[in-house]
Amino acid sequence: MALTLVRHTQRPELWDRIPDQFAGVVPDYNLHGDVNDDYWNRLFDEFPDFQFLLYDDERDVIAGAGRSLPRSWDGTAADLGPGLDDSIARAFADRDAGRAPGALCALGIEVAEDHQGRGLSKVLLDAMTDTALRAGLRTVLVPVRPTWKDRYPLAPIERYAVWTREDGTPFDPWIRTQVGAGGTVAAASGHSSRITGTVAEWEGWTGMAFPEDGDYVFPGGLAPLRVDRERDRGTYWEPGVWITHQVSA
Repeated sequence: MALTLVRHTQRPELWDRIPDQFAGVVPDYNLHGDVNDDYWNRLFDEFPDFQFLLYDDERDVIAGAGRSLPRSWDGTAADLGPGLDDSIARAFADRDAGRAPGALCALGIEVAEDHQGRGLSKVLLDAMTDTALRAGLRTVLVPVRPTWKDRYPLAPIERYAVWTREDGTPFDPWIRTQVGAGGTVAAASGHSSRITGTVAEWEGWTGMAFPEDGDYVFPGGLAPLRVDRERDRGTYWEPGVWITHQVSA
């Protein structure tokens, strides 16, 4: 399979196939983040060159996808902010205000299930670096969704982020890949992305019942879900780990 990098400006129609071809890559609840309604369409209208695919033209197959936005950043850990939601809102606020970006922020790096295990996440990460260089940016910020955090939903993300294996490398596979590619663990946040929905919606997304108020551990969740049946509301904050990559030409 010969894969090429295709940006949204080149083949925008390919993105219509993402929901079907990448079904199951992330949990269903992750498709309903609170910021999506405000910014999702603007992502492709205003920042099309920052969205790309790994595509096999001969077989008409999409193997991977990367989404990103340029955002302001002063180079400090404090200015990274709480995570994904804040970065998306900041990127559009920067654009609307005419502020120059200071870094490229990754929004998602996803590999289709049929193509996982082939090292394509590293290929997509390299494409993110190239995208930053094209935009004249020397840093890539990645608010990582840790691969194995759902196995330890009660562990604080600040502690999980620094867990290591016996060889000293990061415990989490995706953090380990990022560090192996030259990234640095810069911070961790328990409030990277908020997802809210009705109790019925959360029961549909998770396949669980939530019979009373309280906190629930659920399949695929990186942290507990807070359920308030009187308000008919489930609230979930997904944690994340900030990885910074310095880009050289």
